[in-house]
Amino acid sequence: MIMSNQTFISHFLLLGLNIPPEHRPLYYALFLAMYLITVLGNLIIIILILLDSHLHTPMYFFLSNLSFSDLCFSCVTMPKLLHNMQSHGPSIPYAGCLTQMYFIIILVALEGFLLVVMAYDRYVAICYPLRYTSIMSPRLCVSLVVLCWMLATLHAMLHTILMARLSFCDDNVIPHFFCDISALLKLACSDTYINELMIFIVGGILSVIPFSLIVVSYVQIVCSILKVSSARVIHKVFSTCGSHLSVVSLFYGTLIGLYIFPSANNSNVKETAMAMMYTAVTPMLNPFIYSLRNRDMKEALISVLCKKKISLY
Repeated sequence: MIMSNQTFISHFLLLGLNIPPEHRPLYYALFLAMYLITVLGNLIIIILILLDSHLHTPMYFFLSNLSFSDLCFSCVTMPKLLHNMQSHGPSIPYAGCLTQMYFIIILVALEGFLLVVMAYDRYVAICYPLRYTSIMSPRLCVSLVVLCWMLATLHAMLHTILMARLSFCDDNVIPHFFCDISALLKLACSDTYINELMIFIVGGILSVIPFSLIVVSYVQIVCSILKVSSARVIHKVFSTCGSHLSVVSLFYGTLIGLYIFPSANNSNVKETAMAMMYTAVTPMLNPFIYSLRNRDMKEALISVLCKKKISLY
């Protein structure tokens, strides 16, 4: 259907990654391994926290939600990428593209909010250890997670509704491996001023403020720990905070650079590589940094394996 020189787009073509054909099998195996590691790592965390009563604490409750978010994040983007690498016509329906964009926005926002909640949990645990149990009550923990989901959902609905009102021209080629909001805006024939303004204002508020709260929390943690005379405790906390902040910086740094303060020199290859960092790399690293390096998680894994081994005899 053609109206006013604009064509109704029934599908988009995802160009994916610019990989030479001779290197495609190698990259396919790499991305498949990353996907399987992400799924397996996050599933192990969720299952261990459910099975081990010693892990039924606020910190691990938030970790299980972060793992669930990472698991969903990977499942929204990686299977389509793997399928398109083996397909000669890497297309996605218009409705499917908006749906994928909707869930990606939800999960990106949810991940950011959960990182803030986890930083606050550590701040209370280290700076107010005697009041930790009373402050981080089960009711507060559930309320914080529900609030994270609500804010993320409203954020995604806003951008999806604004995107659905746009018209698209004949060009339906997306130079990306998923339906990225900025890539879709470049294809629109309609005025995208409102969309871009909402990305800058709402996206900026939901990116810069949470990142600032995380930094403030860890600054308070560091100041509190420096008062402790034990070098072992100081080294342990600094090591943990450094690992956490590296993932936070990787996650928020790419988002802010891509959507809030994009560079005019950003090429499609550069934007795709940066998007790969927060859609694939960060969800894969989180299980190792937040949980699998944790002594309690290791003990829970050994306990579950031992019980399983005993039950086999």
